[in-house]
Amino acid sequence: MGGAAMSAVAAQCQWTDWDAFRRDTISQDGRVIDASTSQQATVSEGQSYGLFFALVANDRATFDKLLAWTENNLAQGDLTAHLPAWIWGKRTHGEQAGTWGVIDPNPASDADLWIAYTLLEAGRLWNERRYTALGTLVARRVLREETAVLPGMGRTLLPGPTGFHPAPDIWRLNPSYVPLPVMRRLAAVLGTEDGAWKTMADTSARLIVDTAPKGFSPDWVLYRKGHGFQPDAETRADGSYNAIRVYLWAGMTAARDPSRTSVLHAFRPMADYVVAHGHPPEHVDTQAGTFGPNAGNAGFSAAVAPYLAALGMGDAARAQASRARTLAAQPSFGYYSQVLVLFGLGHLDGHFRFDADGTLVPAWKTTCPATR
Repeated sequence: MGGAAMSAVAAQCQWTDWDAFRRDTISQDGRVIDASTSQQATVSEGQSYGLFFALVANDRATFDKLLAWTENNLAQGDLTAHLPAWIWGKRTHGEQAGTWGVIDPNPASDADLWIAYTLLEAGRLWNERRYTALGTLVARRVLREETAVLPGMGRTLLPGPTGFHPAPDIWRLNPSYVPLPVMRRLAAVLGTEDGAWKTMADTSARLIVDTAPKGFSPDWVLYRKGHGFQPDAETRADGSYNAIRVYLWAGMTAARDPSRTSVLHAFRPMADYVVAHGHPPEHVDTQAGTFGPNAGNAGFSAAVAPYLAALGMGDAARAQASRARTLAAQPSFGYYSQVLVLFGLGHLDGHFRFDADGTLVPAWKTTCPATR
């Protein structure tokens, strides 16, 4: 497709939320900045989401800037050899205080999965073999460095290479790190290697469903050999800013995904709470099924809207989308809420969807008049 044709597609598929995010949150050199932090931090998660949104928006120039910044600053200049560091920004402690660079070098597997997935899909959608090759190598490194075979569970994604196996029989996991569409696609593309990705798609579904006894997902959870899932001692079974993504991923999962029905059913109490109160809760005790006093912010409403829509609760989904829009206009609207809005409302508005095998279907490829 030539430049004029691509411009026509972009005009037909205008995504104002992406335009605002690119203008206000991404630096000229491709860094997603969380301006709410004193460190003006960039996290690998933000870079991975930015790459995904740029692909959905058919914005290859921004995609390449984000990818180059990520590789050069978080991956020591080589994503084929290093997973990206989790956080970069202005250092505030020690001898390096006041300088800029990596603050925490430990990778975060959710970001790494999204980077691998998005590179693979970018390679397919833009017919660029370089992206496909790089995505494959990143995914293989995730498998090698950020997974473990849990007794009674099978191969499972760990949140990072180090720090999540605190005792010989205990692992610390995060249900929001394993979006089923991402896991399905990696299994479909890479599953012929040794079956590990297919296993992880299955263990991911189990992690999502089995850690929500009262219908609410926890931010963090422990898995103990011989005992299964247990509340995380550090976060005390709280479900909040991490866990809100679990409902978002569930709502975006394709109707033909084999685990979709069980996942949607598992979180029906969240839908009931939102309908009864007009908003999702900011904090949930996921073991007791009790709630904190505060309502979730704009991002929380944007995250649950696709979930409500997937349950057939159209009026409730529209109400949460409207609440998200209203709250997003306030000055306190920050980076994390922005990305949840881009995911949740972008999906509701038809900018992208996932097929049952996790294939990304962006609007510019299928539904925009210029591409028909």
